[in-house]
Amino acid sequence: MQIPWNQIPADTLGNLLEEFVTRDGTDYGAEEVPLTTRVAQVRRQLERGEAVIWFDDATESVSVFSRRELIERGLLD
Repeated sequence: MQIPWNQIPADTLGNLLEEFVTRDGTDYGAEEVPLTTRVAQVRRQLERGEAVIWFDDATESVSVFSRRELIERGLLD
């Protein structure tokens, strides 16, 4: 289920995005990108509608996905 990013309290959203960009397997290339920059990049993707915050009922977890990925999975129109 999609969760509107702008309905999440600012502190909670910040924590969610920080956790997302620091997960294992998140690679930003050869140069180190500051945490604040990575969080801001994902936040802009949310604002533009390119990324979506998604709650998975099966795992009871929240994550960030690209809108395209969720459409390809048949979870969004």
